[in-house]
Amino acid sequence: MSAILETRGLTRTFGAVVAAMNLNVRIDQGEIVGVIGSNGAGKTTFINMVTGYLPPSSGEILFDGHSVLGRQPRAITRLGMARSFQVAQLFPKLTVLENALVSLVAAEGPRPSFLCPLDTPQRRAKADAIFAEFGVSRYRDVLVSAVPQGARKLVDIAMALVSQPRMLLLDEPTSGVSIEEKFALMDTVMAVVRRHGVTILFVEHDMEIVARYVTRLMAFYSGEIIADGPPKSVLGDARVQELVIGHHLDINALGVAA
Repeated sequence: MSAILETRGLTRTFGAVVAAMNLNVRIDQGEIVGVIGSNGAGKTTFINMVTGYLPPSSGEILFDGHSVLGRQPRAITRLGMARSFQVAQLFPKLTVLENALVSLVAAEGPRPSFLCPLDTPQRRAKADAIFAEFGVSRYRDVLVSAVPQGARKLVDIAMALVSQPRMLLLDEPTSGVSIEEKFALMDTVMAVVRRHGVTILFVEHDMEIVARYVTRLMAFYSGEIIADGPPKSVLGDARVQELVIGHHLDINALGVAA
């Protein structure tokens, strides 16, 4: 497997505060990597740096072997690395279809012309195809503000996939989703990304979600990665249970893969 994302010595400080320290990460194509850690552990700082939302203080970021340091988030998205956010980044006063059309235009080029029509048959076809994959076609002409939370999360992740990225970063994909909906939501997301061959990196607090879906797990604490490996090994690590999870975790009860 070849690396799709690498960071070397990635560090970010805010004055005297070290938010991320010497992060050396390699993610290969096709991996499904989970990221866990308490608030302030450095997870979101890491995600923001590799997607261009936050410049590192030092270090290197390589996507598909090429440096992305200094590139804007939109430029990184066009290279093939997309993301969704903990709070869905959608226009609430637009319909789901209109949101998709905006996302498609943004993904098509660095300077979309506002003289060209937003709604074209080609873009509608792309939007309808992704809606069908995520099972949200019935909300196509509904204002985003009227879409239920679980479906809104799916719409947000679908928007990240309209640009056909090779890597997708998800920040708390089940945040705000009911216990009854979370597994169905993740089953849908994972089925779609596997069909598209997309590499996944996602931050998650729900250990049941982590245990069920990741092939590899990284645990952050105080700006550093304190464990990185198969989920069973990381979740069973004494330091991870003490510093990240905060209590003893019965990994057998979670049904964690080795």
